[in-house]
Amino acid sequence: MTDCKALSQSIILGSLSIGFPPVLSDPTEGAEQFLTNPEFLDIHNYERSQRFLPREPNYETCYSIDVTAVQTGIVVERDVSTGKSCHIKEEYLLDAGKSAKNSTSLRRLPGSLQDGIRGSTTNYPFWPGGLEEPNIEELKEKSVSSEIDFSKDFATVPPGFSAGVTFERKNLMDFIGFDAKAPSVVYLSDLLGQGQDIDLADDETELNGNVKTPMKDIVINKEALVEFSGPKYAIEDVVQLQHGISSLVMTSSAAEEESWVSVVDVGTPVQGFHKKIPSMAIEFPFELDTFQKQAIIHLENHDNVFVAAHTSAGKTVVAEYAIAMSQQHMTRSIYTSPIKALSNQKFRDFKERFEDVGLVTGDVQIKPEASCLIMTTEILRSMLYNGSDVVRDLEWVIFDEVHYVNDAERGVVWEEVLIMLPKHANIIMLSATVPNTREFAEWVGRTKKKKVYVISTPKRPVPLEHYLFTGNSTKTNNELFLLLDANKKFLEDGYKKAIKAKSERASKSSQGFGSKGPKYSVNPKQNKNIWLSVIDMLTKTKKMPAVAFIFSRRLIGDTADQLESVDLTDQKEKSQIYQFFERSISRLKGSDRKLPQVVTLRDQLKRGIGIHHSGILPILKEVVEMLFQKGLVKILFATETFAMGVNMPARTVLFDSIRKHDGRQLRDLLPGEYIQMAGRAGRRGLDTTGTVILLCKEDVPELSDLHRMMLGTPTHLNSQFRITYTMVLNLLRMEQLRVEDMIKRSFGEFNNQKELPRWEEKLKELMKRRESLPNVIDCSGDLEHYHDVCDEYLLLKETIQMQAFMQPHGLKMLSAGRVVVVNTVSHRNSLGVILGSVLPSKRDRTFRILVICEQRKELPFGSSDDPARKDVSPVTTSDWLGLELHFLGNKYFRPTGPCGQEVIEVGLKQITYVSSKLLKINAEKIIEDVRKREMPRFRKDEPSQNTTLATQELLRLTEMDPGSLPVIDPVKDLQVKDLDLIEKFSRMKFLEDSLPKYKCIHDPSFEENLKQLHERKALESEIAKLTFQLSEQNLALLPEYKQRIEVLRELKYIDNCNVVQLKGRVACEISSQELIITELVLENVLSELHPTEIAALLSCVVFEQKRCSEPNLNGDLIACKNQFLAIAERINSVQKSHRVPVQKEDVADEFNFGLMEVVFEWARGLPFSKITELTDVQEGIIVRCIQRLDEVIRDVYKAARIIGDPVLSKKMEEASAMIKRDIVFAASLYTH
Repeated sequence: MTDCKALSQSIILGSLSIGFPPVLSDPTEGAEQFLTNPEFLDIHNYERSQRFLPREPNYETCYSIDVTAVQTGIVVERDVSTGKSCHIKEEYLLDAGKSAKNSTSLRRLPGSLQDGIRGSTTNYPFWPGGLEEPNIEELKEKSVSSEIDFSKDFATVPPGFSAGVTFERKNLMDFIGFDAKAPSVVYLSDLLGQGQDIDLADDETELNGNVKTPMKDIVINKEALVEFSGPKYAIEDVVQLQHGISSLVMTSSAAEEESWVSVVDVGTPVQGFHKKIPSMAIEFPFELDTFQKQAIIHLENHDNVFVAAHTSAGKTVVAEYAIAMSQQHMTRSIYTSPIKALSNQKFRDFKERFEDVGLVTGDVQIKPEASCLIMTTEILRSMLYNGSDVVRDLEWVIFDEVHYVNDAERGVVWEEVLIMLPKHANIIMLSATVPNTREFAEWVGRTKKKKVYVISTPKRPVPLEHYLFTGNSTKTNNELFLLLDANKKFLEDGYKKAIKAKSERASKSSQGFGSKGPKYSVNPKQNKNIWLSVIDMLTKTKKMPAVAFIFSRRLIGDTADQLESVDLTDQKEKSQIYQFFERSISRLKGSDRKLPQVVTLRDQLKRGIGIHHSGILPILKEVVEMLFQKGLVKILFATETFAMGVNMPARTVLFDSIRKHDGRQLRDLLPGEYIQMAGRAGRRGLDTTGTVILLCKEDVPELSDLHRMMLGTPTHLNSQFRITYTMVLNLLRMEQLRVEDMIKRSFGEFNNQKELPRWEEKLKELMKRRESLPNVIDCSGDLEHYHDVCDEYLLLKETIQMQAFMQPHGLKMLSAGRVVVVNTVSHRNSLGVILGSVLPSKRDRTFRILVICEQRKELPFGSSDDPARKDVSPVTTSDWLGLELHFLGNKYFRPTGPCGQEVIEVGLKQITYVSSKLLKINAEKIIEDVRKREMPRFRKDEPSQNTTLATQELLRLTEMDPGSLPVIDPVKDLQVKDLDLIEKFSRMKFLEDSLPKYKCIHDPSFEENLKQLHERKALESEIAKLTFQLSEQNLALLPEYKQRIEVLRELKYIDNCNVVQLKGRVACEISSQELIITELVLENVLSELHPTEIAALLSCVVFEQKRCSEPNLNGDLIACKNQFLAIAERINSVQKSHRVPVQKEDVADEFNFGLMEVVFEWARGLPFSKITELTDVQEGIIVRCIQRLDEVIRDVYKAARIIGDPVLSKKMEEASAMIKRDIVFAASLYTH
């Protein structure tokens, strides 16, 4: 190579007859001089070595303009019959330039392959189905100039500017002067050109055929214009009304009137099923049930279905058929599950049925390009928010265990996913039987604007029998009493026999405990004897395999250890168990195979005993599950999580207790929880009935508690929707989707949104009615103010009376004989005397009062046996009780003719005043007299003496001046000490004294005017109420959303215009505790730590166990822990200042640092057998915590790449590599 280069140089030099040009120096001479004589180098002369080259600034280089996308495309038109091309034409492309970064359309360009199946936080999500997509033509129609208030509807100052544009409308006369003479002729070109740059093309316009007339000669004669004489409206009022009603509500259409749900009848067999579906997407080796056939028919029609079936009824058949359809159509389907363990199990089951199946969880991705993907609901939510291209090909989304929407922590995920799914994705919901399936399905149908078909099973395929077991030894193992038979008939005889059997064994000193029997606590020895008797009974009656639910991880371990003498397997089964167990743990390290939990469980499984709870290592739980499915585990002690969607039925289910601790309190099992766990009993095709046994270890539960638990209504599906910072930031990234739209479509707002069409119709009717009302004539000018004072007075009076007279001392004042002033529809300013109260409830208490009235010929019959006539109906607007206030200047009601009396029932609101006057009456005889005179034959009798005396006394009091009747003072007479109530009373007295001073009360038509004004006011109040209900301000979660927006602004996650800043982009990458982790990243707290310390610190985010041993932390870990708590406390204080609800008042209680030492040592390489000695936390919880920690570390890694921090991203990679090893990340048996 060197020879070739020298040869080429010699050729070049040889071609130059006179050598190098004189302008160039010979490079070899300078190099030789400096190499041989270094002293020629002038190291002190720096002027020539550093030069400044000035250049002209070119601002155009700062501009970055992308190349405009091609706006047109070439389309070939072909002959319909022959298919030959006729000609080629150019057409506009409607979606030119649309990409994942600027569009929510499905027609946008595909995203980058680097995004994978999860998408990117910089992508826009696809437009949710059911939400009206913005149309440019509709936006143009709405943006009419008459509907825009330039002074209010636009922001005049751009962000970052101190001043902006002012849209102030000025009168033309201000410019031309008032003396200017209006022209009689106006040129059309002048009108069209005012304030607009309109190109009128040519100066001449062709009119009337071939005649051309110059535009300037087209004139309009002002005298020919007819003045518009229609009604004049203030345009601001119209705009405000329309803006308040139309723009703030979900657009209602005729489609909303139809029903969005249809309940399918599964009681009658499906006729001609194979004729309707001659070629099924997948064949099943058994005859399908009616509900399965109905579901498949609707799947073939691409309908949304909600299958609510009993446990073990065969809901999975519906999911399998949808997956087969998607593979037949070459589309995609997604199967979501609530927990990761269930996802792994479904992956194995579907893998045996279908070949093209993938799994996507937090730490595992298996065949993500498959047509059927199994994942948790959180993964699907992330894909929807991040605009994953997998969503394009979706045909079916299957939600398993939809009743998990009731989960307080994670239920919101189901609602978000159902709202965000695009229109083309069909929905299948699988759930246990819940009472409000129709309501939930209607919400989904209304949200997605597509009908949902509800398919339910009428009964279990294998009926259950429920028993009480009271035995405590092998001698009493026959004490099994049937409580609920297969026909769901509750047998009290069985309960009585259980009580008797329990009582017979009690000592004499423990007798007398009623129906519950003796109460005593069970010690470990007694617990062992009970379980030995239970197992002996199950073995003799051949009711194995069995699942025993115990609601304590510690008690499960203790119970299994106590049964070391029990052996339920033969030698062949022991060999199978041993081989399978050893083959499963062969993937573990040598030290991990000798863990105490592994050794203990190996011995228990060989004897046919298994345990299953969150404290067991994941790989061991899978071993137990697989052995149980094979029938090698005879009795399995498990917690409630085993019943969550796991298709592992047993012949018998046992309950150690019917009480559990839910994290807050110890309570009885809910009907839904009991049904979910009891439903594991009964194997379809193997058992005629399933057996459920309740162990009465301490005492026999109450009969009512058992009845409610077994036959009670399962828990309704309730909305757990809440506002999260992740949701807010993800939706603020785009302008098209708003958080308000998500809130509107949540399940919690369903009932209100359902009423919108009816409210809109009612609002239109009220507005028409308001237009027909006559104008109120107010000559004095203070009538409206008088009306407002009356309203305030009545409200204060009602509040004071409800608070003062409903107290014990106040109720004593409302005893029989008390004179009161009553105002109802039928009795205005009428004096009455209390005869007694009717209902014992304080809020619903009514009073029976004798009032004077005009004498009637016949008393009306009461609608009930009660002789008193109720007069507590609402008052119409024309008889507004506010008119009672004019009695201040008038006298009490006095009959014009003979005086009559009537007994009515009124509430405290209808009692205007309570006087201090007491009458001596015999209330019982007065009531008897009224009751007697209501009978037909005594109707013409004269009132009794007691009634007559009370009536005469009331009639005498009507002659008194209204101000002379002493009235009870709530402050003085009732001894009220509440300062707020005293202030209200003072305000009420002030308003009462001011009423006679108004001029309007002297107007001859005062009462009529006041009625008209009140009717108009009441109508306007109802209109305002409906307008509020139709607006977004009526959303229950809107205040919390605004509060969280303020928090994000103060923490600089968004700016004042709600534009997501760098902090917000980082927070979008974090899946849990996004605010705290974002602050840790951006404040360089994590960058200064070692990867092992980072992993240890972040463990507090994922570790949720409340109580554990205190870790032994070094100084560095304590310092970073204090930094973490300081940041958390600062964020907590910001949230409190904006009234955002926080989980715990003290941040130290919200985070648990109990595994910091364990994670720290694990990241340093300590074996798992050693780290279990550092804490009392069970092995399974440690493994789950470290697995979730790896997900958080990967989130922080993505955040570090966004902010461009290579140091932190490298440390996060190292931290992930340090913890991903050995037994913690051992591959699942279901996936390998």
